[in-house]
Amino acid sequence: MPALLEIDRLKIDARGDDDGLTPIVKGVSFSVKRGEVVALIGESGSGKTTIALSALGYAKPGLEFTGGEVRLDGRDVISMPPNEQRALRGRRVAYLAQSAAATFNPALTIGEQVTESPVLHGQLSREQADLRAEELYRALELPDPDRLGKRYPHQVSGGQLQRLMAAMALCGKPDLLILDEPTTALDVTTQIEVLKAFKSVIRQEGSAAIYVTHDLSVVAQIADHIVVLYAGDVQEHGTADKVINRPSHDYTRRLMAAVRPPPAAGQGDESSDAHERDAPALEVRSVTAGYGKGRNGAPSLKVLRDINVAVQRGHTVGVIGESGCGKSTLARVMSGLLPASEGEVLLDGDRLQPSLHQRDRGELQKVQFVFQMADTALNPRQRIDHILGRPIEFYLGLKGAEKRKRIGELLHMVELPPEFAGRYPEELSGGQKQRVNLARALAASPEVLLCDEVISALDTIVGANVIELLKRLRKQTGVSFVFISHDLSTIASFADEIVVLYAGRVVEQGPTDRVLSPPYHPYTRLLISSVPELRIGWLEEAMETQEAKAGIDRVVKLTEIGCPFFDRCPLAVEGTCDREDPPIRRLGEGHAIECHRSEREFMH
Repeated sequence: MPALLEIDRLKIDARGDDDGLTPIVKGVSFSVKRGEVVALIGESGSGKTTIALSALGYAKPGLEFTGGEVRLDGRDVISMPPNEQRALRGRRVAYLAQSAAATFNPALTIGEQVTESPVLHGQLSREQADLRAEELYRALELPDPDRLGKRYPHQVSGGQLQRLMAAMALCGKPDLLILDEPTTALDVTTQIEVLKAFKSVIRQEGSAAIYVTHDLSVVAQIADHIVVLYAGDVQEHGTADKVINRPSHDYTRRLMAAVRPPPAAGQGDESSDAHERDAPALEVRSVTAGYGKGRNGAPSLKVLRDINVAVQRGHTVGVIGESGCGKSTLARVMSGLLPASEGEVLLDGDRLQPSLHQRDRGELQKVQFVFQMADTALNPRQRIDHILGRPIEFYLGLKGAEKRKRIGELLHMVELPPEFAGRYPEELSGGQKQRVNLARALAASPEVLLCDEVISALDTIVGANVIELLKRLRKQTGVSFVFISHDLSTIASFADEIVVLYAGRVVEQGPTDRVLSPPYHPYTRLLISSVPELRIGWLEEAMETQEAKAGIDRVVKLTEIGCPFFDRCPLAVEGTCDREDPPIRRLGEGHAIECHRSEREFMH
């Protein structure tokens, strides 16, 4: 069968301010057949997205095609007239971006947006497009397909929105899909449901796809062929089975070594107790919090209910759970960004004011927030020395030579060269920006760092390096971490304790090795069984488990009565779990599970 897409000795260069050209893609060649998924993998900056976008005849601003061809059914897309390229985009080649939330217009219904492209291109009438969209909702296993199109984007979950983005791309029956990191920002249960839907719909539709990702475990589930890229060069190219099971290039082996094993007991570092004191560094007691204003000052939307967490000095508490479980809300309460409606936050045993506006400078200094997206957390108009210098001056009162010396120390601490002080954020890679984001939080010499999904958008190698860096900082400085993540493998390697949140309640907590060994809360078991493994066929096996059948593709619901996990739990007891709050079962060594079932029943 002839290839649908042939990328032949493709060269793309970046034009600098001096009008000179710097090679970005250096003579890359591969092909994609109909019904086939070809994955492009590599670190940030390897050229994955740049190469994938060439199938649309598109190069980002500042980049130029300088050699080779990109042939779709034998015709070179790059040399096509602009009007032909425009006709091709969305109709024959469709692009799925990383962020579904940024793709959808919140003011338009889902149906209007899913059907817009084929109606606009004149491929389908409005009625035909609506029928086609409904077919795709069913194929992608979306709920209520008859009425889903009438909803707005905010009325569906993140995983459903990601699949609706696939429906939008597929509505006009394109020949080729470009999937650009479509599951990177999703939690594990949502990720496997989206992967399963993508895989089945690509087969049903007979489409071809280029799948851009840095996650080899995901690639193993969906790709037929893999192209391994580094700095714009192909390092290895072959079938998924060959590249994953018999890699021939050192760089491929390095990528595979950076993939964390499935979460299990015994993977973490031993934390030293050298920095411990009588009181925890940070503690929340009986905290209830939410958004909006209801009666008597209580929140109209209660997100957290009766939360108790203590973070010892020099230790890491990992907070795990799906989107909507209240992880970021807990960090906001700890930092004072969101005052709790009930309960208290203590720092070194002393009660903190609920709102950061009421806290003094010394208290603000001790608890610092590292935000998820360095791109939005760093001011693009300020140089790195200014970004780091402000907290140094504000909290430590250092100026002039002392301030410059401290900036140099911070850059060294996060393993960046001193000359980065004079750069702007746009001149740094994603991993470098995240290190600056971390250095800014460290500039205040804090006692507690609240890290909210700080490596979720980073590639495997960079993410692994950032975690090693955090471990070293913990040993050197005694700083404590609250590490919020949906990546249980990272938590397993870094945290001393794990808090499992579901629908704003702590369903399980305790030392990492205890939480990651049976007995598990049914929700913890679902999270552990949903972490992709680096082997072909894992996805199909995972979807057949009791946990997946009961718990995958369900939305987190905040409930006032009974156990919120009731409608997803394979061990649920009707008439009890849906009506009564579960008791806390204390299993020893600080390990506790909130469930109506007995310890013996958790083991099955």
